[in-house]
Amino acid sequence: MRTPSAQAQILADELLFPAAIEVDRTGAVPDSHWDRLAADGFYALAAPPEVGGPGLQFPEILAVVETMAGGCLATTFTWIQHHGVVLGLAGSPNAALREELLADLAAGRVRGGVAFAGVVPDPPRMTAVRTDGGWLLSGIAPFVSGWGIVHVLQISTGDVETGDVVHAIVPAQEQPGMTVQPLELVAADATSTVMLRVENLFVPDEKVVAKVPRKAFLAGLTFGGRINAAVPTGLVRRCIRLLGDSPVAKRFQDDLDAVVARLDASLADPPTMLPARTAINELALRAAAALVTAGGGPSLLRTAHAQRLAREALFTLVAASRPELKQALLQRLAGDA
Repeated sequence: MRTPSAQAQILADELLFPAAIEVDRTGAVPDSHWDRLAADGFYALAAPPEVGGPGLQFPEILAVVETMAGGCLATTFTWIQHHGVVLGLAGSPNAALREELLADLAAGRVRGGVAFAGVVPDPPRMTAVRTDGGWLLSGIAPFVSGWGIVHVLQISTGDVETGDVVHAIVPAQEQPGMTVQPLELVAADATSTVMLRVENLFVPDEKVVAKVPRKAFLAGLTFGGRINAAVPTGLVRRCIRLLGDSPVAKRFQDDLDAVVARLDASLADPPTMLPARTAINELALRAAAALVTAGGGPSLLRTAHAQRLAREALFTLVAASRPELKQALLQRLAGDA
């Protein structure tokens, strides 16, 4: 029986990567991709064993995400949001909501997305006001991926009274109090990303996943940041493979090994996560630029993977970013080590 990492490599090489140019051209991930991910058990990647999860250790999960990202970034970035919903429900005190959704999420019968960027700023751009039987949500989540692909959305908001973070599940569809504005992206447009606006959207207590102190929520972003770093890591690995057996590829592999070691070490030393994240993002830019350069003029054709990967390297600079990461990247790109 293949390990999830080995199965992910087959999926990336035989399905995702060969289709990535067409996904990029059309701005749409075929439904068959999602069906294959479900059939191979990848929607249960982070699920507990009692609902079909494989019981992987964190490094094994990272290896799967990296491999998938090297196949098709748009597919991977959309799919990865799902696991935020799975993890949230797996640890939720709301037993009835777990019973309702968790098994279907793990099987891929229900696909999930997240909208938590609106609660990260202080003060948050997405707020929650307590009302009879539930909460009224208002605000903006500027980039929400998977619209029209996912079935449910976990929205994270800030309680205006306590500052706690309230996570709640809503149907991923426009409804009274919730509208979206589609966004056309120059890279990974197939993520079906929208700007989400809610205004006095009522969410009953029965749909609340958890209410946690803001400090605990922010502390959890360290692990989220490590998972997000797996996306540019996977992009670099694909560039190295496409560069072939060359001294340039060897140099990039050495650089990647060093950065990945720093990223892994940062889990035990959170302040070092930020410089490690900037290093992997910069490395993705350099590796993609090297691939374009090595391929010459044909790299600029829309049918070339090199130009796609170069644009996706730009995508990783800002996707799932934070103000502090943005500033650190700007300093690094300006030559300030």
